[in-house]
Amino acid sequence: MNAIKQTLRDSKSARWTALVILSFTMFAGYMFTEVISPLKPIMERTLSMNSTDYGFITSAYGIFNVFLFMLVIVGIILDKFGIRFSAITSALVMIIGATLKYAAFKGLVGSPDDIVHVPVLNIDISTQVLLAGVGFAIFGVGVEYAGITVSKSVAKWFKGKEIALAMGMQVAIARLGSFAPLAFGAKIANEYDVPTTILIVIVFLILGLIGFFYYNVQDRKLDAQIVEEETANGDDDFKFSDLMVIIGNWGFWLIALLCVFFYSTVFPFYKYGPDLMVNKFGVSEEWAGLLPSLVPFGTMLLTPIFGSIYDKKGKGASIMMLGAVLLIIVHVIFYLPFITSVVAAFFNVILLGIAFSLVPSAMWPSVPKIIPEKQLGSAYAVIFWVQNFGLWGIPLAVGIVLDRTNPGVAEAKAAGEMVNYDYQTTWTIFVALTILALITALLLKLEDKRKAYGLELPNIKK
Repeated sequence: MNAIKQTLRDSKSARWTALVILSFTMFAGYMFTEVISPLKPIMERTLSMNSTDYGFITSAYGIFNVFLFMLVIVGIILDKFGIRFSAITSALVMIIGATLKYAAFKGLVGSPDDIVHVPVLNIDISTQVLLAGVGFAIFGVGVEYAGITVSKSVAKWFKGKEIALAMGMQVAIARLGSFAPLAFGAKIANEYDVPTTILIVIVFLILGLIGFFYYNVQDRKLDAQIVEEETANGDDDFKFSDLMVIIGNWGFWLIALLCVFFYSTVFPFYKYGPDLMVNKFGVSEEWAGLLPSLVPFGTMLLTPIFGSIYDKKGKGASIMMLGAVLLIIVHVIFYLPFITSVVAAFFNVILLGIAFSLVPSAMWPSVPKIIPEKQLGSAYAVIFWVQNFGLWGIPLAVGIVLDRTNPGVAEAKAAGEMVNYDYQTTWTIFVALTILALITALLLKLEDKRKAYGLELPNIKK
């Protein structure tokens, strides 16, 4: 009987191959997410865009996810129609949105001279900026849809196995996608132009779609092998009433809040960190993204290590608290006006990379300890939905505050003058978010003690 119950996920090579394929598509998605992050000074100089324009485009990522509830919807679609359908659909949505963003930057749609007023935000932007933002918003739906699909896939393939290590490895490969454009994007854009830089990454998204087709073949085989096991365990289909299991769980909401506070202090740093390096630390615009690129590069190495520790030793809630403490230290250092040394910036970015490795390595594998497997897709979707409030609101707020606290700087830069933004007031946003992250991590640890979720226990069952 034991031989009959062996499945593909019991094969180490099969499950790790599936992980690599899943991770490559997220690698491509993260590349596109950060493709213009190091290009803000170049966009100001070559496209006459200001910080508000840049903030609108980068924050548009989360607009549809947040205000049209697209993440909640795609999470339900994932649980209703399955991983294979969601994998292909999410990749196609990413490519459609990315192509529209490219077309706007290329000048194929929209115009830098046609100005529209956005009354809700009380800002004026061009139709070029508007359509670039719409494209990024569509892409944002696709990449977050892919993210929850991959998360549920990893939980499925590594159930009872080295799940935290696997999720850490998936994050590591995906973060390499953030590293590449941050480190080399400005150089490519100066060599060619901004639209060409975007187009290069779209090619990777297409390769990711092809990879998903291959993954689906393996996933279909696995499903055929485990269908008997799930039936025997009474594992029924997802029902809409199951959402109440998620909504009514306070531990789940604490993880969701930690996610939004934590990621709001990291991903927007990718957007503005390169510009901070130019304006505060005096780094050249061509290499301004190199220091921020060390953050995802560091997570590639450390997240699997911390995930393995969680698998074998436990202490998930404590790991998340430690990461939150390090975040406070990092953003206070960036806030302090008298710290302008590139060496200090380098070591601070290394510290940020450590913090960024600690929290996700414990946070994502903790969700299956709180929420049943059949509701994981919707659970991850709700977490990503809450996270997108930060991914939408924080980059936009930073861009608007930066312009309003530095009047005339964007125009002077467009005219070729050597002037700098003062980021100090703007950076208080990040400091406040890190404090909220620590408070939430502490509350999560207390809730774990009260409900015995097992966040401090190892993941590997012996």
